[in-house]
Order: sequence, then structure tokens, then C-alpha cells
Amino acid sequence: MSDLVFYTHPMSRGRTVRWLLEEVGQPYETVLLDYETTLKAPDYLAINPMGKIPAIKHGDTVVTESAAICAYLADAFPQAGLAPPLGDKRRGPYFRWLFFTAGPLEYASFGKRMGLLASDDQKRMVGYGSYEDAVSAIEGAVSVDTFLCGDQFTAADLYVSAFLGFATGFGMLPQRDAIMGYVARATDRPAFRRAIEIDGAMPQGQPQAVPA
Repeated sequence: MSDLVFYTHPMSRGRTVRWLLEEVGQPYETVLLDYETTLKAPDYLAINPMGKIPAIKHGDTVVTESAAICAYLADAFPQAGLAPPLGDKRRGPYFRWLFFTAGPLEYASFGKRMGLLASDDQKRMVGYGSYEDAVSAIEGAVSVDTFLCGDQFTAADLYVSAFLGFATGFGMLPQRDAIMGYVARATDRPAFRRAIEIDGAMPQGQPQAVPA
């Protein structure tokens, strides 16, 4: 049994973490959960009291939330080259855009889809300010260079491109040239294709855009 365990469902945000695990290249065990039964069972609630996926267990360490899992695994397995090392100035944009996407951008994107965006007089209260501000910020970030940290593909690129691919596919974000070009560059990787194939072959799994 591997000391790295991955809790997921093939039609979930776990698709992003699957891609990250394939990039890392370390052996891992997959625990496939079902939305109607095992996801809310006591055994899994002991891992994540929210009853949400994905989650990982690495030895005795449990990590939930996709962005946190990506950041954790990139640091836990530095040989994969998925994070700038400590002291590298690129670590700033690496964390900035990883958590901007997990926070303000996701909040704005789902708000757009659900009709729950802040009104003009509420913009100062929400992290994304306005939907247009959030979209412009991420468009600018992915337009500067090949990836968010220059030429180096990182866990931030993996998470951000996974979310952008999902959100543009479902009309939550606009399909602007800079955004779609970045998604195409980031997902043009063998590990991405392996992850899609693995999840697509599982029960209820279908190859599609990867939700973050």
C-alpha cells in the first residue's frame, strides 16, 4: 500500500489533483467515493468533515481543498519541479495566482453563473471586487509569459489552467484569446492526457474539461 492516498470521484474537482499526481510521478492509491453513499460515510468524514472531494493522505498528513493539495504535493516532491524553490522571487507570483484563482476568481465565476455577483455598492466587501476586475486580472497574468513563472510550468499553472478550462467551458468566464492560449499551452502535457484517460475509464467518468 502506498503512503500517498487519493480520495476522489472521476466527475469532480479531483480531476485536477489526479493531473497533479500524474505530474509528480509517485505511486499513489486511489479511493473512489460515491456521491450518494461513501462520500458522507463516517470513514470519509473523518478525513474531511465537509464530505467533499478531493482529499489526500500522505503518511499521517491529511490535506483537503484542491489548491492546498497542489501546493502541498509540489513542495512534498520537489524533484518534480512543480514549484519555485524557497528564496526564488518567482514564488511570489506562484502563490499569488494559485490562490487568486482558488479564491476571488472562483467566487466571481460561480457568482456569475448563479446570478449572485456583488452589486456596485458591495464591491468593496468582496475579494474579487467586480467580475470584470477578476477577469481582467487573470487575463493579464496569463498574457505576460509562457507560464505564470516564466518558462517553468508549475503547480500554479496546473491549477489555474484547470480552472480556466472548466470555467470557460461552462460559460462562467469569457473565452478570450489570451486565456484559451494559456490553457492550451498548460494542458499540452503527457500527465494531463494520462489523468484524463484514467478518470475517463472509471465508473461515471467521461473525458472533459477538468474542474479545479
